[in-house]
Amino acid sequence: MTAIKPIEELNHPLPVDYPFLADTYSTPPGIGHPVKKWLPTLFFYKEMLKIVFQSAKLAKAGAFTSDLWTDASLKIVRALEGVGGRFEIEGTDYFKTIEGPCVFIGNHMSTLETFVLPCLIEPMREVTFVVKHQLVDMPVFGHIMRSRNPVVVGRTNPREDLVTVLEEGSARLRDNISVVVFPQSTRSLRLDPKLFNTIGIKLAKKAGVPVVPVALKTNAWGMGFFIKDFGRIVPKQTVHFRFGEPMNITDNGKRQHMEIYSFIQNSLEEWEEKDEWEETNQE
Repeated sequence: MTAIKPIEELNHPLPVDYPFLADTYSTPPGIGHPVKKWLPTLFFYKEMLKIVFQSAKLAKAGAFTSDLWTDASLKIVRALEGVGGRFEIEGTDYFKTIEGPCVFIGNHMSTLETFVLPCLIEPMREVTFVVKHQLVDMPVFGHIMRSRNPVVVGRTNPREDLVTVLEEGSARLRDNISVVVFPQSTRSLRLDPKLFNTIGIKLAKKAGVPVVPVALKTNAWGMGFFIKDFGRIVPKQTVHFRFGEPMNITDNGKRQHMEIYSFIQNSLEEWEEKDEWEETNQE
């Protein structure tokens, strides 16, 4: 494995104490405001909406740069930590050492990963997302998403979505922009093999780039009953992100697809058991 890029060679200038320069990160103990911990949903959304509106204003004016995206993403992490949330992040060294762009393939559990992944990835390599058209059409957040030049799909016609991802995704990768793909058609707390499609594998194979598995557990940001994006904030649910070893796609990619699925499934089972043990022993 090659050495990690020195700070002066990162995608964007960062302070030496940037929290995600190391391979792992754990929220330090004692972070969080005691009052905010009593009303985490209220105080988190208050801060989150402030960040979103400020970022959207800049994006609408064409001034929302990649470093500002990174900064806004980090503020979301701090906002969740501020109400008592905890993060455990592992394996960022894996994608820091890749020469050229890659395709990140992960499960999709909540809105949180879309907000957090930029501050984990963007400082090391330019990145964008495959997103549903509803995200770019939203009145406020849509300005932010469009500024990131995403690959936009409809999620109603799988054949059309595949063509779009292969063509536009390959174009982003040729421009040295990595792409995050959530193969599940919608957010879900459970991983279903029937819904975990191979669209990310096919993109990586067509573009001739490696894939990086991403396992995540982000149910600290719950799904709302009336508005799916605005659910209850549950700080006791630790937020986990784990990146795996890069893979080159060989043959039809079925083996790599199953390895990515297993990596995510095994991580989810491990985290669920760990979090249940910690919750029991804290009572």
